[in-house]
Amino acid sequence: MKQADVTLTRETIVAFLGSIFDRRGAEEYLGEPVNMGQHMLQGATMAEQSGQSEEIIVSALLHDIGHFTSEFGTFSMNDTEDRHHEDAGAQVLEQFLPSVVTDCVRYHVAAKRYLCATRPEYAARLSEASVHSLNLQGGPMTAEEVAVFEQNPNLEKIIAVRYLDDAGKRPDMETPDFWHFAPMIQRLVDAHAQDLSVKTQG
Repeated sequence: MKQADVTLTRETIVAFLGSIFDRRGAEEYLGEPVNMGQHMLQGATMAEQSGQSEEIIVSALLHDIGHFTSEFGTFSMNDTEDRHHEDAGAQVLEQFLPSVVTDCVRYHVAAKRYLCATRPEYAARLSEASVHSLNLQGGPMTAEEVAVFEQNPNLEKIIAVRYLDDAGKRPDMETPDFWHFAPMIQRLVDAHAQDLSVKTQG
């Protein structure tokens, strides 16, 4: 099921996302020892196991979905410029999911730049691939960028998803598949639709 084959709606978005995991989850993840599907499923699984909210779990699961939906294609260690997968993913998801989820997706790259600027020990732990992508993405934030970023009301959750992103690179970790999380995504989709309906009526 490709996007060209289906009109994305509240009723079809979860199946569409699941089809991406099923069809393309085995693709290489940025030179890391796990594939794309494993990477995102590991973040979601760790979030679930640690009792995080459904918003955080779903954000971790979908944070890199833009690698598949972006017209720019998938990151490679040979890249010489950023491909902005975070924006591509957020643009698809913002139609269906709460702003906290789309903020976590849209700003997970910015969160890496933020943490590198504000927590030196964080930068020292980055993988080789993460360092490479950091350089393409602008490097650590400036003081001005840090000040602006800290105004985001979802900052704490964005940072939480960033740490899950960094942790989801374990070749020995077993996880459920996408469909384990599908009902959770649907609940957030339905709640978002209801919120929009209330705002429209109001």
